[in-house]
Amino acid sequence: MVFAIKPLVGITCYMNEEQVYLGHVYSDTILRSGGLPVAIPVIRELQDVEQLAETLDGLLLSGGEDIDPEWYGEDPIPGLGTVTPARDWSEIHLARRFLALNKPVFAICRGCQVLNAAFGGSLYQDLGSQHPSIQHAQKAPRSHRSHKITILEGTLLHSIAGTEQVKVNSFHHQAVKQEAPGFRVSSRAPDGVIESVEHPGSKFVLGVQWHPEHTALTDSLSAKLFEAFVQACSSPD
Repeated sequence: MVFAIKPLVGITCYMNEEQVYLGHVYSDTILRSGGLPVAIPVIRELQDVEQLAETLDGLLLSGGEDIDPEWYGEDPIPGLGTVTPARDWSEIHLARRFLALNKPVFAICRGCQVLNAAFGGSLYQDLGSQHPSIQHAQKAPRSHRSHKITILEGTLLHSIAGTEQVKVNSFHHQAVKQEAPGFRVSSRAPDGVIESVEHPGSKFVLGVQWHPEHTALTDSLSAKLFEAFVQACSSPD
């Protein structure tokens, strides 16, 4: 029997002091999109980062807790939440290595922030106090799309969405403040908050602030994002 070779998509795991773990919604969505998910625990050695990046076909940076502001040259403010320094180190170095190899990266919520911090961008540590705005931490089910975003023409995100305005779900209190050098903003919320960033010079590098894994069964854009990512992981250089 001959099996089709699916691309190997690494998904970064959440962590606490005793466990690393991953919500099955990420792996389920990658499987439905034609990829083979591989859970990535916290990595602590550069040589291991390099071996993983050489072996895997793409990287999905998952959601989670806050990022240590040391990565973008700031001290913690009172509204900063829980940080996991070992996870920050692991994911930032993974993002850098995948980009250096021109391999696809899809970054979700915290992942979008990791991606931005990894390449010299900055974050709002606590959006509610630093940028009073619309509700970005919705009090509704994860499958509910709560606010609109406007997508910029000529971007990767626009080519996938095929439209300039969509609604997304929202579960974050940090966000990109200044995009990293070489990256560009591809969408914003009605209050101006950056909702996605991408790297124009790469095969597929896209960070979104919302959680499309929770809406991929009911929302066409969410499904298209994963399909485009997995397709990029499948295609030769």
